[in-house]
Amino acid sequence: MQCDLVIPALNEAPNIDALFDALAPLKGDPIRRVILADNGSSDGTAAAAAARGAIVVSEPSRGYGAACLKALQWIERQATPPDVVAFLDADLSDDPAALELLLEPIRAGHAEIVIGSRVRMAEPGALSPAQRVGNRIACLLIRMLTGRRYTDLGPFRALRWSTLQRLQMSDRTWGWTVEMQLKAALQRIPTEEVDVPYRPRAAGRSKISGNVRGAVAAGAKIIVTIVGLWWTHRNR
Repeated sequence: MQCDLVIPALNEAPNIDALFDALAPLKGDPIRRVILADNGSSDGTAAAAAARGAIVVSEPSRGYGAACLKALQWIERQATPPDVVAFLDADLSDDPAALELLLEPIRAGHAEIVIGSRVRMAEPGALSPAQRVGNRIACLLIRMLTGRRYTDLGPFRALRWSTLQRLQMSDRTWGWTVEMQLKAALQRIPTEEVDVPYRPRAAGRSKISGNVRGAVAAGAKIIVTIVGLWWTHRNR
């Protein structure tokens, strides 16, 4: 099963070497290609990733979803699409070795989408109180509207390429992860969560949890995305 790994990144140069060291045992099998979507970094992130063998695509318009979409556009242009696409942040909060845990339910045919849930195995301080509360509210809202139970909106995830195309992802900011999960619930796509370890970022500062304004803005965006997508689906 061929897997392309997408890494959206903004000013993550201090983490690149350690990240690619951790990915090295996975290169070739299961990871075919690593696509780093540079989101306007000013610290040499793109050059550092290219030096470690990543395919680097540039998306100067800021936004987590925008970076992911740019990487997917690159994949779409290739002659041979992957079987699976996985998403991993560049900050080393998630352990790249856990990718095998995400891929197993897909290999076994039990799921088309697998979400890495951080809530049970997060190290102390890795998830801020605001992140935990926001996750609970968002997951509860999804359950109320769709009946699908999630525990987390974590960024570490894997899904079949054909399923990703079916979802028609469009969010360009922090609604990316919840858009994927809500659409999966509304379309009744088989989805599983697996517990994954989560630790404080290795270096640098979080673009969301690193400041109160960012956390509030991301939380508001997530709630608006959930309600808006559900309303559109309901009235279609």
